[in-house]
Parts: sequence; structure tokens; C-alpha cells
Amino acid sequence: MLEIVVLSAVALSGGCMLGPDFSRPPAPVANHWVEVGDAAVDARRQDYRAWWTAFNDPVLTRLIALAYQQNLTLRTAGVRVLESRAQLGVAIGEFYPQQQALSSSVSYNHLPISLPYNLSADTYWSDIFSAQAAWEVDVWGKLRRGIESADDAFLASVADYDDVLVSLTGDVAGNYVKIRTTQAQIKIAQDNAVRQRKALQIAEAKFKGGTATKRDVYQAENVLGATEATVPQLGIQLAETKNALSVLLGLPPGHIDELLRGQSGIPTAPERVAVGIPADLIRRRPDIRKAELEAAAQCAQIGFAKADLFPLFSLTGNVGTLGSNVTRGLDSVFTTASLYYAVGPSVQWNILNYGQITNNVRVADAKFQELIVSYQNAVLKAQQEVENGIAEFLDSREQVVFLQESVKAANGALRIAIIQYRQGIADFTTVLTAEQNLYQAQNSLAVAQGNVPLGLINAYRAMGGGWQIREGNDFVPAATRDEMAQRTNWGRLLTPDLLQPKAPDLPSPKDTGPLVRPPEF
Repeated sequence: MLEIVVLSAVALSGGCMLGPDFSRPPAPVANHWVEVGDAAVDARRQDYRAWWTAFNDPVLTRLIALAYQQNLTLRTAGVRVLESRAQLGVAIGEFYPQQQALSSSVSYNHLPISLPYNLSADTYWSDIFSAQAAWEVDVWGKLRRGIESADDAFLASVADYDDVLVSLTGDVAGNYVKIRTTQAQIKIAQDNAVRQRKALQIAEAKFKGGTATKRDVYQAENVLGATEATVPQLGIQLAETKNALSVLLGLPPGHIDELLRGQSGIPTAPERVAVGIPADLIRRRPDIRKAELEAAAQCAQIGFAKADLFPLFSLTGNVGTLGSNVTRGLDSVFTTASLYYAVGPSVQWNILNYGQITNNVRVADAKFQELIVSYQNAVLKAQQEVENGIAEFLDSREQVVFLQESVKAANGALRIAIIQYRQGIADFTTVLTAEQNLYQAQNSLAVAQGNVPLGLINAYRAMGGGWQIREGNDFVPAATRDEMAQRTNWGRLLTPDLLQPKAPDLPSPKDTGPLVRPPEF
């Protein structure tokens, strides 16, 4: 009889679906990028899976691979995916009997002799065995909306993982370029210190020869000291960037120098940047997918809350055996037990709480509207970030060209100034000014050369590249899965099959458009 209750509930579960069905909200998207006419901008669709390989730097490629394997922030995001997947399993479980219980008892009873009962014995055995189930019939789609919301929340957690991966690859590449740029600046400062030290020796020689004043020596020492002081300052900056990169790689600070050996110098960016079209961002950027899925999950919550305005229909049933024997022993209790069962529907309607329930619906709707605006804002910010990255890449390239001419001119001016000073044609201030101009021009050139790959990195990060390297569904290392399985004392709990509880056949409440569901894990 209990089986009949279950089948009846399944037959009645395909009711209506309250609440709005989600569809992707409109968002302002440009038709093309502002710099699309530039020869260095490729507007064709590209594969951004491993955009960092465009720099042809094996050290950078190795660092990103290591960060993907060991970064702890990414691992945290992976565990959140498992958490969301388990929450989806809980929501799917609500579609089946919400209350299930098996109970049994055996008791030995003794009646007081003083009771006025005409019994042949004052002791007897009794047993009870029962199975109970209660099932809310999903007439209004409340449970299906709950599953829909949990499913969207799970997909949003996957998108969040991918977004962390995009940020991770961009941060590793950005810090690597900053390290190489700072190293180049330190080398420039040291080279200029050597050059300025020679100028100081010339000033000291001329002072000793009586052809120059002590002021020339002091000025040379002043310029040299200022240049040498930039080396430890840049060293602090280099150490901080290395430490930041170490953390991204999941390593303690100070364990990265060996990984940086090999390729040296600032990475060279390609001549062109592949940007595609703005509309591609909606499909490719994980943070935009996450914002859309969060809105979809909240949209389903509106129907979930609205279902409380209507009566709740349930089916309950129980079946069991009851037996007792006052003449024979325990072994005869089970053979003489009688079968009993009960089944029937029930209705619950909170008609006096309509004001509270209505406000709950309004709360859910307001949160949905907030998330729609957040989605639209995410689309706008994504376009802004891409435009900023493209502009930084293009303008830094142009700046490098001008600064290369500036360095060339500063070299020539210093060479002539030293010759003229030795010949007594120019004073030493001219030499010092030329030295300072050369150092400033060379340092600015190094910074601009670093800004070119940084701009390209920012552009590719803004375009949502990098998350595609995710290896299927390995959101957490195998060791983490094993550890979680041991704590549950149920080794099969985290196997791929059981991580995918099968939902009943539900009508599709919305069209997800071009959103692609990630592979199951």
C-alpha cells in the first residue's frame, strides 16, 4: 500500500509552475570596439584558452601551470563548487517523500496484580513495526522552482571558479611582467651609477688639477647617491612582487628565484591584439555568466515564495504490524502480529499569513531586480576593462617608440657634454643634467616596455581568457576528494556518479540561450 502512495504522488506532481520564467535581461553592448580601426587590433573571433603563450616565454607558461595546480584561492572556489553541487542534491531530494521513517519496537510488559482485570497472566510481549511517509504534492511548482534555483546556483559556482581562474592567470602574468620590468630598472640604475661614478672621477681629477671647483665634485656625488638610492628602493618593490607571485603559486615567500631562472628580460608582446567583438563577452566572461546565473537562481525563488500563497497538498501513509501475546513466549509474537495501514490526503493553507507571504514574494522579486542590474553593470564594466586594456597596449607601444628616440638623444647629449667638459668648453652642470636625463629616459623606457605586455594581459583578462584550461571537472585535487570521502564514512559519496543525483523529468522553465552548461563532474 505504501508503494501506491508513492506512485500517486508522482502522478500528481506535474502541476503548474508559479512565478516568472527567467530569460536573459537586456544589457547595453557595443557593436564594436573603439580601436577596431587600428592595424594592431584584430576583431576576428579568437581562442583565448592559453593567451599567455603569445609572449613565447617558457618561464611564464611554467608559472601559470604551477599556479593552476597549487593556488589556494582557486582550491577554495573548487570546494565551493562541491558545496553547491551537494546543495543541488538536497534540493532534488525534496522532490521525493519529505518525511520517511521506519520504526520498530519490542517490549515486555508487566501488569500490576491489584488491577481488577481477569487475565490469565500479568505479563506479555508486544511488538510494533511501522513504515511512514509523507509527500508534499508539487502542484504549484514550489519544489521544482527550488531545484531550478539550486541548479542555477551550482552553475554560478562553476562560473565563479572559472572567474577565479581568469584572475589567477592574469595576476600571475602581470606579476611576472612587473618582476622583469623591475629587474630591468635595477640594471639601468646600476649601469647609470657606473657611468656617473666615472663622471665623478673626472670631476675629482679636474679638481685636483685645479681646473674645477669642489662644487663639481659635490654635484657629482649628489647625482650618484640619488641614482644608487633607487636600487634598494626598486629592490623592495621587486621583493614584494616576488612574494605576491609566490602566494599565487601556493608557495611560501622567498621560494621563487629558482622558478624565475631561464628566460630574462621584459616579455615581448605580439604586434596585434585579438579582441573579437563585444557581444562575445557575454558568452566568454565567467563573471558575466555568474551574474546571469545568480539572477536566474533568484528568479526561481520568486515562484518558490509565491507557492506559499496557495494550499499545500500532501499524501501521507503508514503501514506496519502490531502484535502481542500473553500466553506464549517472544517467538510467537511475530507470528501472531496483525497488519495495519492508513493512507490519505491532507491540505494546509496559511490563509491568515497572506500579508507576510506577499511581502516574502516582494523581497524575492526585489532581490531579483538587484541582480538584473548587477548583471547589466557587469556587462558594462567588462567592456570598460577591455577598452582600457586595448588602450594601454596601443598607447604604451606608441610611447615606447618616442622613448626610444629620447634615450638615443640623451645618450648623444651625454657623450658630447663629457667631451666638452674635458675640453673646458662646458661646465659640469651640463654633464650632470645629461646624466640625469639619460637615466630618466632609460627608466621611463623600461616602464613603458613593461606596460605593453601589461596592457595586453589586462585586455585578455578582461576578455575572459584563461578559464578554458580547466581540466574537465577537477575542481579540487584528488587528495581533497579522498579526505572528504573519509570524513563522510561513505566512500561512494564523492564518486562521479553520486555527485550527479538525477532530477525527475521537469519542464524546462527557461531558455538559457547561449549559456553552455559545464561538463558534469
